[in-house]
Amino acid sequence: MTGPRVLIADDQLLVRTGFRMILNARGVEVVGEAADGVEAVSAARRFHPDVVLMDIRMPNLDGLAATRQVMALLPHCRVIMLTTFDLDRYVYAALAAGASGFLLKDVTPEHLANAVRLVAIGDALLAPVITRRLVERFTTESAPVPPHHDLSPLTPRELEVLTLLGAGLSNAELAQKLTLSAATVKTHVARIFAKLHLRDRAQAVVLAYETGLVRPGDPSR
Repeated sequence: MTGPRVLIADDQLLVRTGFRMILNARGVEVVGEAADGVEAVSAARRFHPDVVLMDIRMPNLDGLAATRQVMALLPHCRVIMLTTFDLDRYVYAALAAGASGFLLKDVTPEHLANAVRLVAIGDALLAPVITRRLVERFTTESAPVPPHHDLSPLTPRELEVLTLLGAGLSNAELAQKLTLSAATVKTHVARIFAKLHLRDRAQAVVLAYETGLVRPGDPSR
């Protein structure tokens, strides 16, 4: 098989079996399964997957704690959180911990496979506006004390781009707002990610909130 190597971590056997069948049928290799967070960390250490499908709520070690451990072990691995609620209160914390997005468990087969491939190449699974809605709803009530972030490496233009990313604008909207070409916007975004060691847009949105560039309730810019 070609494509990303995936680990499925969920305490429901039916979910794991269904996701495995869906992904295998679409040429995505499932290298392992885990029934709880402890098993997920152990399996990640053993199999070195490209992507982990991680249930938020599992016994022994929940998905949030497991995500932190997996990201510490495998910084280049991508984690997609699995949830039954589209506004799960733990999703913000999961994004802050390094997850690249989330999926509802009733996701369609095509969306599941496409999401895994999208995250594997380094993109964020969530549309910026959805990430913004999640962060805005939960950042004030469930976020841990944010670490210090040094934004000084950014140029004034890059700081402006990061602020607009946090406000939920897509690359096309950024180009229109700033009167720039799509290629120039992509270059700015890539440089921001490199300078601030961000994996994807989801982390950029979280960072924009944590540093106060965007505040809950701010209108889209």
